[in-house]
Parts: sequence; C-alpha cells; structure tokens
Amino acid sequence: QVQLVESGGGLVQAGDSLRLSCAASGRTPNRYSMAWFRQAPGKEREFVAAISYMTGNTGYADSVKGRFTISKDNANNRVYLQMNSLKPEDTAVYRCAAVNDPRPRQEARTYLYWGQGTQVTVSS
Repeated sequence: QVQLVESGGGLVQAGDSLRLSCAASGRTPNRYSMAWFRQAPGKEREFVAAISYMTGNTGYADSVKGRFTISKDNANNRVYLQMNSLKPEDTAVYRCAAVNDPRPRQEARTYLYWGQGTQVTVSS
C-alpha cells in the first residue's frame, strides 16, 4: 500500500507560480511511477504529468508542456509539480497518483493509489 498526501495548492493570479508536493508513505516506490492529474468542475479528469521513480523519464500533457515541471526526491519519497505561467484554465483540484509500473503512464485507470487532492485556483 502507498499513501499519498498532496500540499501546496492555493489561490494565485494569472502568470504566477505554484509548487505542489506529493508525499508518499508506506511501500517504498522504487519501481513506481507517479503522476499528477487534475479535474475542474464539470470537466473530466485530465492527465497533467508523470515521472518514473526508477528511470526519471517524464511525460506531460500538451496543455502544460513548457510551463509545468514534474520532479522527484527519492530520498524523501516526494514528487513535485512546479507550475509556472499559470492560467485561469489551470484551475482545478490536483491529485497525485501512483502505480507499481516503472513506465510513466498517462492513463488514469492504470493508477492504483490516489491522494485526496489540493485545490489550485488561478484568477484572471
């Protein structure tokens, strides 16, 4: 079992930056991949970014490429999402997810463990 707890959300203005953090506890995720998904009111859950704990390979949604960066801290079992140049359309609940697969998958259905989420609101 892996427990995930997100933090770092908040209310910011367009153009600002935020860094989300996901703390993983329980089974050491050496062979895991971690990802961030988001869901805005009335919209479907959307893949944002993923990273392999083993290889460091990453993947991003086209909508965030060049603005968001996912990274990991293996020593502290944390994954971060650095979000720059935020836009109002980035407003959503952001959730961290984990799967025992070294490939950074983009499909939500492949992820076994989920955090509760953290709200990000970007005002125009």
